[in-house]
Amino acid sequence: MEPDGDLNPDTDDLPLRANTNHILVRHYVLDLTVHFERKVISGSVVFFLEPCSGVGTTVKDDTGPGAGDGARTVEARGSQNAFVCRSQDEDTVVDGTKGLEETTTSIEKMFGAVEGGSHLQTAAKTKSIQSSHLWETTSDGDFTLVLDCCDLNVSKVEEVDVTSVSAMSNLLPEVDCERSGVSSVNSQAAFIQAIISTPSSQWRQKHQLFSLCSRASGAQDGASLHFQRDRWSLQVRKKGVASPQEFPRAVRICYETRPTGGSVRWTKDQDDRVCVYTAGSPINNRALFPCQEPPVAMSTWQATVRAPSECVVLMSGEEQTVPIEDGDTHFSVWNYYVTMPMPASTFTLAVGHWHQVTAEIPPALERGVRDKTDCGKTAKLGSGPGEWTEADLTSGLGSSISAVVKGSPLTTGSGDQATRSDSTFCCFSLEDGGLSVTDYSGMVDDGISCSHGDYPCRFTEQSARSQRVIPHRVFGPVCLLQEAQMGVLKLLPQCLAAAHTVLGVHPFPRLDVLIVPAGFSSLGMASPHIIFLSQSVLCAGRPGSGENGLSLCGSRICHEIAHSWFGLVIGARDWTEEWISEGFATYLEDIIWAQAQHLSLQETAEQSDLKALLRWRRLSDELQNSEEALQILRLRFLTKLWKGSLQRVLFVKSNRQVWFGSPRPNMENTGQVSESGSSTVKHALNPDKTFMQVHYLKGYFLLRFLASQVGEQQFINFFRLFVKQYHGQLILSQDFLRMLLITFPDMERKGLTLSAIYADWLDRPGIPKWLYERSAVWSQARLVEELKAEVVKWILHSQSHQGKGRKRKRIEPKVNYKEVTSEQLVMLLELLLEEEELSMATMGALKRTYSLQDRDAEVRHRWCELVVKHAYTRAYTDVGHFLVHDQAMGVYLYGELMVKEDAEQQALARRCLSLVQEEMDQSARRVVEEMVL
Repeated sequence: MEPDGDLNPDTDDLPLRANTNHILVRHYVLDLTVHFERKVISGSVVFFLEPCSGVGTTVKDDTGPGAGDGARTVEARGSQNAFVCRSQDEDTVVDGTKGLEETTTSIEKMFGAVEGGSHLQTAAKTKSIQSSHLWETTSDGDFTLVLDCCDLNVSKVEEVDVTSVSAMSNLLPEVDCERSGVSSVNSQAAFIQAIISTPSSQWRQKHQLFSLCSRASGAQDGASLHFQRDRWSLQVRKKGVASPQEFPRAVRICYETRPTGGSVRWTKDQDDRVCVYTAGSPINNRALFPCQEPPVAMSTWQATVRAPSECVVLMSGEEQTVPIEDGDTHFSVWNYYVTMPMPASTFTLAVGHWHQVTAEIPPALERGVRDKTDCGKTAKLGSGPGEWTEADLTSGLGSSISAVVKGSPLTTGSGDQATRSDSTFCCFSLEDGGLSVTDYSGMVDDGISCSHGDYPCRFTEQSARSQRVIPHRVFGPVCLLQEAQMGVLKLLPQCLAAAHTVLGVHPFPRLDVLIVPAGFSSLGMASPHIIFLSQSVLCAGRPGSGENGLSLCGSRICHEIAHSWFGLVIGARDWTEEWISEGFATYLEDIIWAQAQHLSLQETAEQSDLKALLRWRRLSDELQNSEEALQILRLRFLTKLWKGSLQRVLFVKSNRQVWFGSPRPNMENTGQVSESGSSTVKHALNPDKTFMQVHYLKGYFLLRFLASQVGEQQFINFFRLFVKQYHGQLILSQDFLRMLLITFPDMERKGLTLSAIYADWLDRPGIPKWLYERSAVWSQARLVEELKAEVVKWILHSQSHQGKGRKRKRIEPKVNYKEVTSEQLVMLLELLLEEEELSMATMGALKRTYSLQDRDAEVRHRWCELVVKHAYTRAYTDVGHFLVHDQAMGVYLYGELMVKEDAEQQALARRCLSLVQEEMDQSARRVVEEMVL
């Protein structure tokens, strides 16, 4: 183990301690109980492990979203590389007994050759330890399993005896251990390996076997494994076991989270009801369950969560779960699972008293009466085909048996296209929605050749290819149901259909959207099967605002949906490649949102250029006030801003858990990884680093630059090709760029080489020449020129009112102000922010003319900045409202209120902080307290 040294948890680096080059977790089975009264989650997690075939080597890990060429991972012995990607449609087993019989046959075939001394016997035997292997060992020479872990109270770690599973006698072949030379321990290892290697066509049976094994008792000797914890890891060893190959393949850890653990937020929702959710912490999920955090540690999981019966449990999972009521404890049991291997950091959980948003809000909810049967709870009242059978309860996989509401044809896990249209899942008719019929899918080859490891891949399903709108639900507190209905529920099917048009097959079979509590630190966060949205994106409800009032909501939904492709099903192989997630999603949100609005090509281009100019202003402000390395600590950064002009940067941090890190990747060697697989993420624990947006904005502009070289339409076509090639895999920047250069060879002939792109965009600080030149063009676009004329009108209005007394009331000449879009209004306010003076009369007229207090959060943010700059006291209530209700975007406003040393403004900042201090995100709270207190 590397020492912790003097790492500062607030400002320094995050260690990733898991020894993923030695051994990998292939499957997690979690059994959790939520205790709101104590603010803890208790339970256990069972790991199913697979030792790696080599140490310190660079070979391909092809399980799930595996790495491509040059990966810093290792191939696991007996892994899924014997199989190719199969369609989920091959899993035609319906009867559980039949499925287990087929699994038995498959496993018996794998074990049948043990007596004959086949390759499986060789795989099960422990290889002799070579001095060059350099395992993680103790002073006694025992191998140590190292897991990423913090803020957990671990009570027990034990080896799981899979032979104690009652059904196992029918699954394990008869083997004479003495004659064959295979010990019972190795027989168990071979059995676990056989389950791990079960082909995806039998994934239901595979998960049933994992579930059965997870409930088995501890090893017969009754002794727990030895374990110890340090600040960032949990280390487990078994005395006398000196190599990963000898280490137990199934390990159970019993533990309890801590109320202050950084992976989850215990808070109250907007209805003042308790809730808990994974908040996108920089430490990811290591304070929720021990895990392997590096992106290369791909795994599947099953989770059983017990929560109070009145609560809803939302989680990453491929099917809608049907909760089981436990009458004795007044708890409900929820089961979720995933079949696509993904990083443990993408595991997402939310438990609260939320309600499902429907097309019509029930009268009882309109009156604020909380009906326990609402919010999807009607599902658990189903009967008939949706009931649980005794066999289902035994397997613990009720949700994987397609247990749904009676009469529903929904079977999302098997890839069938849902036709349900009731309140459980919402689907959408494209004809009714009036969406654009532009279909990019016909422009490229629809053939799929999967390059990832074996899992039930939606990209190979014929039904998934035509499923433009996947089943979806929206949840939120009662007080926000109407706003969520007007915005999210209305836009979601249009955005899903548009994303399918642009990028092709939806990577995941369903989607839940949750309106999270006000203290959530970003506008949105995407995870498998679930999106968290801030209340700041909801429609403000201004009468007559129409579609224009939905711009922020629609674009943010499109951004988070885009993460399904870039950030989730295609992830960054290295912590320093965050732009692959955020830059791509920022670029694609404009394309998808324009498609959802069925804009013309000209309208799309004009809207895109206006947004580009806004982002250019944001990026140039940020780079002018930061060091060249772009890894400066934010507190020093904010100090610079206080002494000079404050930058106007909207805090729109989005995806937590997907991939975080430095904005400047370096070809192959993007991270320092030790021989064991452990590494360190630079500045990940600095709470201020969160606010930098270089990986969003510079990545976005790089993609715009590349599109300008090959043509916008051709570039979109290339995205579809890239997704088909790399879905289910981890990538580096070079993977995307090399494929682009191969697809468009003229680029290199023009001198645009891989090294040139890296030099200009990825490895060099500052702003590339192309971006400077292009920003001048955007500044002269038609929509911007229109705004300049409006700005002149307001400047003249202000000049006409400066220095005038109030004794004589003048009749104002009538001025016609042009109606503008939300993006234009943001730009108009930004341009007015550059004015040294604006009269109080002009400030009041601005507010009245555009109803600024009712606009979306981006507009209101700029309005609040204008109010603070010009000390417009009549609108201080607007600033206070923004700081309380738009916490994801208000961090910079605190600095602006404090910098002028205006007593009234500083009092406002302190008053607002005192109101929201307890519910604020921890990172945002530390930054604000540093400024205010």
